[in-house]
Amino acid sequence: TLISTLESLGLSDFLERFWLPENVTWADLERSPPGVDYPHARHLACALPLAVVVFLFRLLFERLVAKPCANILHIQTGVRRQVQPNALLEKFYQSKTIPDHKHLEGLSKQLDWDLRKLQRWFRVRREQDRPTTETKFCESLWRFTFYSGIFIYAVYNMWHSPWIWDTRQCWYNYPFQPMIQCQYNYYVAELAFYWSLMFSQFTDIQRKDFLIMFIHHLATILLITFSYANNMLRAGALVMCVHDASDIFLEAAKLANYAKYQRLCDAQFVVFTLVFFITRLIIFPFWIIRSVLFESWEIIGPYQAWWVLNGLLLVLQVLHVFWFYLIICIAIKSIFKGKVSKDDRSDIESSSDEEINSNSSKKCK
Repeated sequence: TLISTLESLGLSDFLERFWLPENVTWADLERSPPGVDYPHARHLACALPLAVVVFLFRLLFERLVAKPCANILHIQTGVRRQVQPNALLEKFYQSKTIPDHKHLEGLSKQLDWDLRKLQRWFRVRREQDRPTTETKFCESLWRFTFYSGIFIYAVYNMWHSPWIWDTRQCWYNYPFQPMIQCQYNYYVAELAFYWSLMFSQFTDIQRKDFLIMFIHHLATILLITFSYANNMLRAGALVMCVHDASDIFLEAAKLANYAKYQRLCDAQFVVFTLVFFITRLIIFPFWIIRSVLFESWEIIGPYQAWWVLNGLLLVLQVLHVFWFYLIICIAIKSIFKGKVSKDDRSDIESSSDEEINSNSSKKCK
């Protein structure tokens, strides 16, 4: 029915040439041999409602698992000072959290407050909006749990697949490669998770690289969707697995920091840096991107969607280089200060003079 509809609109030939290699048609993929399934984009329709389920499960996990763990580790929510209620200042704060000197003088005249009192009010008000250590701990524990579980699932199910060790087998007989159930489960779970991150990014702890993370999530969602619709499941699974490996240690380092286990945090940060470098700056570009760029060109040849997929991979690689630069900055600081002291991806602070310098509030990411 879908094919006939596209043909009636004159779009079938165009989409075939965009999505599929030369001499391959939608009809070829629809006529799969008995007992063999090929992926179709419509299979991923369940990812969006599943993303809502993932988000709700996360809320339940944080309430029933993460918060009790925080209590066991004596991670307190903390008692915040409350500002003196003032409708005029609150309205101004919603549009500008850090007023400049000109605005402060104007507010001072309207309220008959001195500048120091106004500065103190805005400082305390910004402090109220900063997430507590317990909130950050719960967020990291959820991510650590997901990344660990999905990585173990992927490795367990793909370890004996020959295309993991010989990437040329990702392209032999392409796109007529049968889809197995574990590949579908892996794809849908990852896609639903990243959709949930897209939603929750607007409610989670906002960081300085908010836009970069938004681009990363969007590129990842597009990459997962495109690779599934193109039946590039083998290469796509490798990409997702490589990314999950370093994220496990990133979240583990943050958890140790929030629990005030500074030595464990430093050790986890070192492991994270090594794993990030190996997986995202060596394995990803020189093993996976090389295969998608050169081995696939040699075996199946390029086509329009092929260029889009490679473009998304290169976008991810640029982001990897940017993030590794931030990691190196943290490492250099740690050498001089003796510990992982401050993350350039840390929470958006109200102002530079409000950064907490005590060990209990220093972040490791």
